[in-house]
Amino acid sequence: MSIDLRRWFGMGGVGAHENPLAYIWERRLHWVMIVVALMAVPAFYLEALQREVPLQHIGWALDLFIFVAFSLETAWMLHLCHNKTVYLKYNWLNVLIIGASALGLVGLPSEWLPLVRLLRVAYVALILARMLASVRILFSTNAIPYAFTLGLVTLISAGAGFYWLEPTIHSFGEGLWLAFTTGATVGYGDYVPTTPISRAFAVVMVVVGFTVFSLVTASVSALFVGEDEKRLRREMHQNVLELRREIAEMRAELQHQGMIGQDSSADEAKKSPANEEI
Repeated sequence: MSIDLRRWFGMGGVGAHENPLAYIWERRLHWVMIVVALMAVPAFYLEALQREVPLQHIGWALDLFIFVAFSLETAWMLHLCHNKTVYLKYNWLNVLIIGASALGLVGLPSEWLPLVRLLRVAYVALILARMLASVRILFSTNAIPYAFTLGLVTLISAGAGFYWLEPTIHSFGEGLWLAFTTGATVGYGDYVPTTPISRAFAVVMVVVGFTVFSLVTASVSALFVGEDEKRLRREMHQNVLELRREIAEMRAELQHQGMIGQDSSADEAKKSPANEEI
């Protein structure tokens, strides 16, 4: 019996023999929740690592939005599913994300600050785990459009981020150039981050850039590997057909010499037809 690792990691989705509407809404909400999950990174940075009160408030608002979005999604899917216990069992990661975000919104006393920060790191890791599990399509042979779209969206978002955070960047085009040189780890030196927040954003962009470029490379590689597999499959099919023709000729020769009967030859021909496709 095969083991579904997605269920073990709390990302099993809708179970078998469920309400058809549950499957429809799962597909509709899939990428929406991925975008919501991505907000956990800036929320963690703004709320836990920034000292300015306005930036902390923005991070808190993002945490609140993530909490509400995941709560509404889970409640709606439970409403659609017949077996609610099975859905919660297969998607226990959602429950942990909701609980971790709720603890971050409570505002515990200062003596609990180390625990709160640990919970926040675990919370971001859980959300990123769900997000990364959802981009497995990018490693398939038909995922090149998705990979390039992801790279384009990431580049545009990073360019806007640098344009907003870095005071030496005076246009969106310069922000795009800095985002590309940072994500690709080229570093020409014509534009560099100068403030702590833009440098921290650059660190994130280096990690994201490695990830996106790896996904694009993996998608292109999967395309070539898939073509090689198709070619090998066609060659194998031709070899099997050639082998069957040779066997048929040998049986005809043996039948002509009277060493085998016509009935047995016909039975064998039915068992392995020469026109069978692979």
